[in-house]
Amino acid sequence: MAAFRSRFFPKNQEYQLLPERVSIELSERVGHLGRLHATEVQPREGSMQDVAGGAEVGIVDRMPVAMEDKLDGEASSVSSLEGDEPTEEERRRLRHVSDKLPWSAFLVAIVELCERFAYYGLSGPFQNYIQNSYHDPDGLPGAIGLGQTGATRLTDFFQFWCYLSPTLGAFLADQYLGKYKTILYFAIVYMFGIFILFITSLPTSIEHGAALGGLITAMIIIGLGTGGIKSNVSPLIAEQYRGTKQTIRVEKSGERVIVDPAVTIQRIYMIFYLCINVGSLSSIATTKMEQRTGFWTAYLLCFIMFVVGILILVAGKNYYIIRPPKGSSIINAFRAMWIGLKSKGSMDAAKPSYQEEYGRKYKTPWNDLFIDEIKRVLVACKVFVFYPVYFLVYSQMLNNFISQAGVMQLHGIPNDIMQNIDPITIIVFIPICDRLLYPFLRKIGIPFRPITRITMGFLFAALSMAYAAIVQHLIYQAPPCYDAPLACPAANGDEPNHIHVVVQTPAYLLIGLSEIFASITGLEYAFTKAPPSMKSFVMSIYLLTSAFGSALGIALSPTAVDPKLVWMYTGLCVATIIVAALFWIIFRKYNATEEEMNALGDRAEKAVAAHEVNSGGNVEPVDQYTTQDFDDGPALPNRTSYTEERV
Repeated sequence: MAAFRSRFFPKNQEYQLLPERVSIELSERVGHLGRLHATEVQPREGSMQDVAGGAEVGIVDRMPVAMEDKLDGEASSVSSLEGDEPTEEERRRLRHVSDKLPWSAFLVAIVELCERFAYYGLSGPFQNYIQNSYHDPDGLPGAIGLGQTGATRLTDFFQFWCYLSPTLGAFLADQYLGKYKTILYFAIVYMFGIFILFITSLPTSIEHGAALGGLITAMIIIGLGTGGIKSNVSPLIAEQYRGTKQTIRVEKSGERVIVDPAVTIQRIYMIFYLCINVGSLSSIATTKMEQRTGFWTAYLLCFIMFVVGILILVAGKNYYIIRPPKGSSIINAFRAMWIGLKSKGSMDAAKPSYQEEYGRKYKTPWNDLFIDEIKRVLVACKVFVFYPVYFLVYSQMLNNFISQAGVMQLHGIPNDIMQNIDPITIIVFIPICDRLLYPFLRKIGIPFRPITRITMGFLFAALSMAYAAIVQHLIYQAPPCYDAPLACPAANGDEPNHIHVVVQTPAYLLIGLSEIFASITGLEYAFTKAPPSMKSFVMSIYLLTSAFGSALGIALSPTAVDPKLVWMYTGLCVATIIVAALFWIIFRKYNATEEEMNALGDRAEKAVAAHEVNSGGNVEPVDQYTTQDFDDGPALPNRTSYTEERV
């Protein structure tokens, strides 16, 4: 028996049993019976004689055995087994679905929910806090009194800084600390910034003139903290899922579907963004608190919730899937791009194989796969170039929309609470898109790939600006002050123009829809196109486009005054439509290569669970397959276990 095992079932060998329906209608295939028996069980790796002593079988990939060479070249309807990779025909024909999500992904999502609760809870009242003075005569809450232009500039600066700092957090994570430690250290910095904001927003601090200095200090510290978190938590949540290859699954209904890692990552980021927007609803509470109990109570709530997030982060330490930092990947990426630049833009010149063939002109301490991954990153960076205009439009919701509401009839509604229509829209429509719209489009053969989704997002953003221009026009047509709201004698300093604030609602709704298509897809694109060792860095490049959008907002702020606002919103609408058209024309070709680009992940290193990493930073090997005693027959491959690569 031992000799039988060693010859015909060697260890570390993977076997594939063909489906039972291969034997259907044997009477029509009796002439082929010998050949079918000789290849009924085949090893997937190496070469050996088959059980019946037939011809030698070569290396077989995970793709199911083709039946053409068994049946005199005639095509067969034999399908892949459950757990196997689909054939090309199956990829086109079968429905693509998401895999089950690991619970550690939900744990990371809860941490992000707490962080976003703090971020949006404290930034929601910023426009009033900065624009209006303490005990302002118009009745709106305030503390500093810099006016609309000053408030818009400061909030745009805060946005700019929050999305510039992720480059630092990403560099530290990918080069030295890893994502988990970077998130933890920057969270402590973040917490200190919120505490400063809380102390300087106390009534006694405002009365003694500490509000402005405390706000700017807190903005700098909080911006640094959020940058270290944002660049790392986005890739960390997607790394909790370790699947890289499409596989066949049979549903309870009997339907055969393809479990697609790309669809799974898409769902992960939908859930991630859903949690972000659940957290952002904190501004409903904080804007009410600023009006009734003061800004300090709002910022104290944010501080408490952020501490809860840190505790959850620490408590789950041993359950996260982590990727230890590689140390030199970012530097090597820039070296490779320099070689490509000096070689007339050909990145292939940076491949070791190219250097071997044409003479070693440059040192290349990487492999060919790394260069293919860098080429894919450059595709993503080109896509990101158009995002600053989108984020400029998005930022209007955080400042100018709030000021617009302030000159409308509020009927007891805080002017800065209207912005919560955006996250409510996202919370409602993400499940609709994830469970109904996207599956329906895939079922009828429309994959709705990333470039298409991003273009749709840009168009929804343009519609939001068009509607905002209409609302502003209606404000200027309404009494008592027309195109000088709150500034005419008839207003007595506190009577807004006669138009209800609820009219703003569709503008926020359209911005929310644009985020589902453009913002979520941007996160997904940054993760899927980045090499494993540069996930945080590439994510920070995407986030940097938001910083550029805020910079554009600062430049645009002089136009954010009455009576120029209609033209400002109209200009943003036209600019966004032009950007959407150019984006589609230039990048739609990448929809056709989406699966090919994502397939590079099959050959990349894998992330591992924290408890699988030894003290030296290496991964302990895991057996790939389990076997039974061959007296009872060979075991089927264990589809749930696999070998992790050393990181």
